[in-house]
Amino acid sequence: MMMLFDSHMHLNDERFLGREEEVVSEAKDAGVPLLFCAGYDLVSSRKAVELAERFPGVYAFVGFHPENLEGVSEEALEEIASLAKSKKVVGIGEIGLDYHWFKDPGDHEKQKTWFARQIDLANALGLPVSIHAREAYGDLLLFLKEHPIEKGGVLHCYSGSVEMMREFAKLGLYFGFDGPITYKNAATPKECVKACPLDRILVETDSPYLPPVPFRGKENGPKYIPYIAREMASLKGMELDDLAEALNENLNRLFHVKHG
Repeated sequence: MMMLFDSHMHLNDERFLGREEEVVSEAKDAGVPLLFCAGYDLVSSRKAVELAERFPGVYAFVGFHPENLEGVSEEALEEIASLAKSKKVVGIGEIGLDYHWFKDPGDHEKQKTWFARQIDLANALGLPVSIHAREAYGDLLLFLKEHPIEKGGVLHCYSGSVEMMREFAKLGLYFGFDGPITYKNAATPKECVKACPLDRILVETDSPYLPPVPFRGKENGPKYIPYIAREMASLKGMELDDLAEALNENLNRLFHVKHG
């Protein structure tokens, strides 16, 4: 059976509370035995590590999302560093810039401050990063040129342009694509998948959010990765098995995790 993975999801989300074993089992049955659970604040990062240490095929990212900086402090960042020492933590994330809800320049500067601190932490620990960006790709590109990521990273749920993607690729970044690439009118995400270098592409759900067709409006889960991967293969004009092989090579190269 072909094996895939979910390179960014939220098993630590309250919607999955008490059903974590079911979600993991259903994903495995669907050929998705590897799940990467992303933290977004201190509590969710603790939970991500707890779940990763509980389930063999689950790995964790720890960090502060740009929308969740209210509880951030040097002490909290020290705890993130401590959590990151777990053997099941594969990166710092999800971290980044989000200007969709935050329009004030002061908020942007706060995001940049803690983004830089977390990149520094990732570099110090020798870990890659999982980056969240929304309506901030121009600033993000400039920022990353000033704050290089030493061990690589992924722009999770990539929603920028093809031209911008090419600039980020020059920095060695990978690109995660989700359910929206299956949406009929999602022209730009589809073009980005087509244009994405085969050695830089990853597949993810961001579940429980962003379900693929034909599950729009319902709860998303890692068991739906095959629907996203099939659309990805179609857009790239590839056989699914060949795409899966490339995806798994990319995952192992970035996060040093592979099936088996």
